[in-house]
Amino acid sequence: MKRFLIGCGAGFSGDRVDAPGPVVDHLIASGLPGGLMIETLGERTLALAQKSKQKDANAGYEPLLDPLLRPVLQRCLDHGLPIVSNMGAANPRAAAERIYRIASELGCPRPRIAIVTGDDIASQLADLPLQPWDGDDGRAVPADAQVIAANAYLGAERIQEALGAGAQIVITGRVADPALALGMLLHHFGWAEDDWPRLAAGMLAGHIAECGSQVTGGYFADPQKKPVEGMARLGFPIVEVCEDGALTVTKPDNTGGIVELRTVKEQLLYEVHDPAHYITPDVIIDLSGVSVCQEAPDRVSVQGVRGKPATNSYKVTVSYPGGWLGEGEISYAGPGALARARLARDVLRERLVIRGLELRHRFDLIGVASVFDSDDGALSAAALQEPEDIRLRMAVEGGSRAVVEAATQEVLALLCCGPAGGGGVRLAATERIHTISCLAPKSSVQSRMELLP
Repeated sequence: MKRFLIGCGAGFSGDRVDAPGPVVDHLIASGLPGGLMIETLGERTLALAQKSKQKDANAGYEPLLDPLLRPVLQRCLDHGLPIVSNMGAANPRAAAERIYRIASELGCPRPRIAIVTGDDIASQLADLPLQPWDGDDGRAVPADAQVIAANAYLGAERIQEALGAGAQIVITGRVADPALALGMLLHHFGWAEDDWPRLAAGMLAGHIAECGSQVTGGYFADPQKKPVEGMARLGFPIVEVCEDGALTVTKPDNTGGIVELRTVKEQLLYEVHDPAHYITPDVIIDLSGVSVCQEAPDRVSVQGVRGKPATNSYKVTVSYPGGWLGEGEISYAGPGALARARLARDVLRERLVIRGLELRHRFDLIGVASVFDSDDGALSAAALQEPEDIRLRMAVEGGSRAVVEAATQEVLALLCCGPAGGGGVRLAATERIHTISCLAPKSSVQSRMELLP
C-alpha cells in the first residue's frame, strides 16, 4: 500500500522555532515520500498581518518565517520534500521573496515557489452576498466598521495545482488549516475530486496535525492526571497516510511527548462543532464512525472516517477594530497582603469614578481568584485564605488608547499613594480586534495559483 507522510512543523504563529528539524529528520530517514506543512495562521494573526502590511508593503507575512524555515530549507530541497505553509498570511508574495533570500544566503539553488492568493476579499466585501454563519449566532458586520481584514478559507485545490506545476514550496494566505495537508495528498495520490471518503481522510490527516504538539502531548499534559515526559523537547506530529485513506499518527524518534489514544481523541474533536458534519472547504467530514487503535508506543491508527459532498460556500472571517484594552498590575506581599490588595482595588474603583473614566472594568486578585471570578469580583471578595503574595490586576476597555492609559496610570500612582508595600507595576495598552464569521458563495471568490519565476 502506497504511503505519504505529512509532517507538521508548527501549529500557530509563535510556536517553537526548532520544531521542524526533528520532523524533517524523520521524513528523510523514513525513505518514504512526504512533505512538511507549517501552519501559523489564526483569525487575529491575519488581521495583525494586514495592519503590518499597511505600514510596510514588504511586510505582512509570518514574523518567524526565517527561524522556522532556515534550519530545514536546504534539507527539504535536497530530499524532494515539498513545503506547504500559510506563512504568507497577508502577503504571500513578500514571504516568497524572503524565502528566495534565505535560499541564496544558504547557497541553495533558487527554489520553485508558488503562491496561492484570492482569499483576501476585503475590497469586494460590500458587493458579496454574505450569509450569517451559525457559529456567530447570525451576527452581522457593523455597517460602520472599518474592516481590517476579510478572508475566505480556501481549500486544497490550488495547492494541488501548484505542486502539479512543479512547485517545491507553496505559500498561501488564508486556507483552511488541514487543506495544507490535503493539497499534498491530492497531488501525490491523484484522488478524484469527488472521492469523499479519501478526501475526508486527507482533510482529517491535516486536522490531526494542524495544531502541532497538541496531538503529541503538549496541551494534553497534566502532571497529576496525564503525565507527559520530555515536554521541553516535544516531538511534533507525523501522520502516515495510506492510499486508501487509513491514517497512523506518530512523532519523531528521540523526542519528548506522547502519542496515545487520548491525545488523538482530544485532537480529533478539537474545534469540531458537529462530529458527524464537520464542514471544510473540500469535504464534509463524518467522524461518527471513526475508531482509533494503539498499534505500538507513540503510534495510533485512525480509521473509519466518512465524507460527504462539500458545500457551495466558503467560510469568511471579517476583522475590524474593537477598541482598546488597558491593563495595570501591582504586587503586594507579606503579612496583610490580601487586605492591602483589596484596599488598592477599592481605591482604583473610586479613582475611576472621580476622574470620570466610565469604562468597563475588571479586577483580579491573582493568587486568590482570577480565572474563575466574575467581573464583579464576587469570588475574590469571599476568599478567606491569607496568602502572602498577591498580584492585583485591573483591566479596562475603552474606545481610545488615551482613555485606557489614563485609567491604568492610576495603578502606577499607587506606588506612592498607597496602600503600603506595592511594587512591580506593569502597564499595557493593546488595540483589540473583533472578528465575525460568515459565508460567501464559492462562485464569488476567485482563488489563484502563481508559480513565481
